[in-house]
Amino acid sequence: MQKINIVCVGKIKEEFYRAAVGEYLKRLSRFAKVEVKELPECKTIDEEAEHILHAAKGKIIALCIEGKKYSSEGLANEVKTFCDRGEEFTLIIGSSCGLSEKVKRQADIKLSFSDMTFPHQLMRVILLEQLYRAFMINGGGEYHK
Repeated sequence: MQKINIVCVGKIKEEFYRAAVGEYLKRLSRFAKVEVKELPECKTIDEEAEHILHAAKGKIIALCIEGKKYSSEGLANEVKTFCDRGEEFTLIIGSSCGLSEKVKRQADIKLSFSDMTFPHQLMRVILLEQLYRAFMINGGGEYHK
């Protein structure tokens, strides 16, 4: 089964975000083993970078505003490529302060969902939904219309 890691800085405090994350993790469990690793916020993003890179496994995908924007189909294609190769990958969501340049330089892919900035807690939900959508697209499911 495909292994996907999500490394996030900070915890989700609001129950409605936790419920949404739980729902998408449950849906994704049909397709992949998804592990979410929450890291504590540090005094600097460079300090966070050390913890992030230590937790990352396989190919690294850093979520950052200057990254490449994909359509849902484009992201599904990237996910399919990793799955076809049997490559474990890690998606990284930084803290509210962003990601260190060190993490961005180590990333195999820099991914942007928008020119807008989203709260990192909401970004986790958006990311999981798009991963689920990617698997549904790749499997020919009706979720993506």
